[in-house]
Amino acid sequence: MSTKTDAATSDKLDFFKWLLVVLLLGVGIVSFYYFAEHSLLLRVLGLLLVMGFAMLIASTTTKGRSTLKFLRDSHLEVRRVVWPTRQETVQMTGIVFVMVMLVALIIWLVDSILFWLVRWFTGQGG
Repeated sequence: MSTKTDAATSDKLDFFKWLLVVLLLGVGIVSFYYFAEHSLLLRVLGLLLVMGFAMLIASTTTKGRSTLKFLRDSHLEVRRVVWPTRQETVQMTGIVFVMVMLVALIIWLVDSILFWLVRWFTGQGG
């Protein structure tokens, strides 16, 4: 019973956190353009600071924690990938290039034959 109450409280708190995130981002963007006469470097740094703070708040929500977990798991999965060697990459690129040229040649031949047949059947051929 207390789990439902905790979940409902967490959902309400998450709503306010997301509202704060959107408000912060909006204020940051408006401020970036409002202070156009100031240094671009300072405006960009200020915007990045606001965005970082907004991301920090967003990461404390349920959806934010699940997103961070997904990013960590994705990073681990990318580290497990066995990447091809340079030689394998060059060989596979060559095979793909040859196959593309072969298919293009076949399509060109079929198109030429069909064009010739249509001209012959319609009496337009010479």
